[in-house]
Amino acid sequence: MAAPIAVAIDAPDIETAARWASAVAPHVSTLKVGLELYLRYGPEVITTMRGASKVALFLDLKLHDIPATVAGAARAVARLKPSILTVHAAGGADMIKAAVEAAPDTKIAAVTVLTSLDDSALEQIGLRGSTSDAARRLAALAVGAGARALVCSAHEVASLRAEVGPDITMITPGVRPAGSDRGDQARVATPEEALAAGSDLLVIGRPITNAADPGAAAASIASAIRRAEATSA
Repeated sequence: MAAPIAVAIDAPDIETAARWASAVAPHVSTLKVGLELYLRYGPEVITTMRGASKVALFLDLKLHDIPATVAGAARAVARLKPSILTVHAAGGADMIKAAVEAAPDTKIAAVTVLTSLDDSALEQIGLRGSTSDAARRLAALAVGAGARALVCSAHEVASLRAEVGPDITMITPGVRPAGSDRGDQARVATPEEALAAGSDLLVIGRPITNAADPGAAAASIASAIRRAEATSA
């Protein structure tokens, strides 16, 4: 069974994206396409990465605009049949609802607080309270507007789960195997910590794609996750 990992395919070109996707697909449940790669190649990159694989596609565009514009964008990409599409919860309830209605067959995931932000950064942009408080408020708003998944750090998963209940998919970026470089992430966790907190899908990018053998790196992390799941069962 594929591990609950969404590999962030932040490749420099479509050929590399296809190679990485092919290497990791046997070991993980999901491939994630971010804004940069999608803007460079558009729908072609989705088709190329999907190939013959049955792996799920996660389109991480973090849409954030007025409701009509987000609805149009969600409708445009819904034809690609992504399993997950992200929007920013900070766009508000009407915007989230517009995305949900425009892409009824895609799970809309609301990004609460970016894992690159900490309490100090939130204060600078005018959001009151801690990252955990902000994430909880945004989570409740997003789920109330119809989002069926939330993107949050492992540090907020438990409190958000208590807020929104068991049926919402918790997606956790900022996941780093022990000893990995934190990169530009401020709030990180190991795969085992994120799973223990209640995450359903772990977003892992550079620890896999920067490895000499991305397929082997994905297999190793997937194996560690399965051991952790077996231990906690």
